[in-house]
Amino acid sequence: MKKFLLDLIVKENKTLNSQYFILKLTAHDRLPEMLPGQFAEVRIDNSPTTFLRRPISINFVNYEQNELWLLVQMVGDGTRKLSQLKAGDLLNLILPLGNTFTISGDKYSRLLLIGGGVGIAPMLFLGSYLNDLGYSCNFLLGGRSESNLLQLDEFSKYGQIFTTTEDGSSGEKGFVTQHSILENTRFDAIYTCGPTPMMKAVAAYAEKNNIFCEVSLENTMACGFGACLCCVTDTTDGHVCVCTEGPVFNITKLKW
Repeated sequence: MKKFLLDLIVKENKTLNSQYFILKLTAHDRLPEMLPGQFAEVRIDNSPTTFLRRPISINFVNYEQNELWLLVQMVGDGTRKLSQLKAGDLLNLILPLGNTFTISGDKYSRLLLIGGGVGIAPMLFLGSYLNDLGYSCNFLLGGRSESNLLQLDEFSKYGQIFTTTEDGSSGEKGFVTQHSILENTRFDAIYTCGPTPMMKAVAAYAEKNNIFCEVSLENTMACGFGACLCCVTDTTDGHVCVCTEGPVFNITKLKW
């Protein structure tokens, strides 16, 4: 898929809570085609400590509104700079990078999309994409507390939502892999993104129950083109760059 270097226009910078915000971006021309699971490399301007681009998952694309969403977690100076962007500001991105999810099964398949933390970002785009194709989705979203369960109104447009929180403030108490739906429902395919321990637990559940499963890795990806080698992961095909061979991998390919 062709890659683009674009200056996009900030349409809205929406604060979700003290840690997370959404950048809604647009362009004078039509946005390029993007697929769920892909990401953008974002240039951080005016940050003396941020020299390399930051990889950010594509959270949602609305082609009718010519709008791209990036869900961002503030974790350092670079993302704090992004949180200060205002409507009308320009943001330089390289996109779309990486691969996409494999759509498994027919439209009667039971699909479960699991997201934790900022890892929910590609799950929203994937859910909307599957919905457009006629699939019915279930979302299992986890967070430390109720305030960390993000974009629930958006997710509800594309399927049924189940939630867990570590403190029990919303949904079932515990981790996503402890939710009762995993005991009560047989799924045909699972897609997930989030902290590595969570994804490993989801992968172990899928493997044990012989369920097709793909994960979207969140390795640090400084260049997005496989040049810097900082995102390498070990697979059955050897050591590969997550930014070019992923970020989406079938769990059978990962040496976890």
